[in-house]
Amino acid sequence: MATGMTGISTWFQKKITDPLITILRRGAEPTQLAFSAALGITLGVFPICGVTVFLCGIAIALLSSNCHAPTVMLANFIATPIELSLVVPFLRFGEFICGGPHFALTSDALKKVLTGKASREVLLSIAHALLGWLAASPFILGVLYIALVPCFKVLVQKFSTVPSTPTKPLLHPHSEVRLKVRDV
Repeated sequence: MATGMTGISTWFQKKITDPLITILRRGAEPTQLAFSAALGITLGVFPICGVTVFLCGIAIALLSSNCHAPTVMLANFIATPIELSLVVPFLRFGEFICGGPHFALTSDALKKVLTGKASREVLLSIAHALLGWLAASPFILGVLYIALVPCFKVLVQKFSTVPSTPTKPLLHPHSEVRLKVRDV
């Protein structure tokens, strides 16, 4: 039992904790990190598996300097187990919004999706899950952002080696500044 827990804690340390500390030490703004993490999780719970990395890449490209790419991708990775657990709630929420029929989740339906022989009902259920996610995602993003800002303020203050909000560019205390002088 102890060996299993050691393996899990080592994996967690290597895949989650170490990358997060590396991100924090590079000195990004807490609000930018909170937005990026909220965005990564929100996109990471998109109800179609295998698409989230692509969505995060598009978001990073569109938002460029407004988000922190490593944080978006780390949050997306962290959201993977959550994604799997939210597919059915998004499906039911989408059905509720549309007033659509309740889709019976059977192994046969999953097999049809995986083999590309999805029926109209299966495709409609996927559309309902997408609608459920689309309706919920602004709230997920907002709640996560509000919850993560204070967390990242504390974490950045604790782990950052760079001031989080410099008012002007700071020079390293041992750096030299040399001016070029032109002879006229």
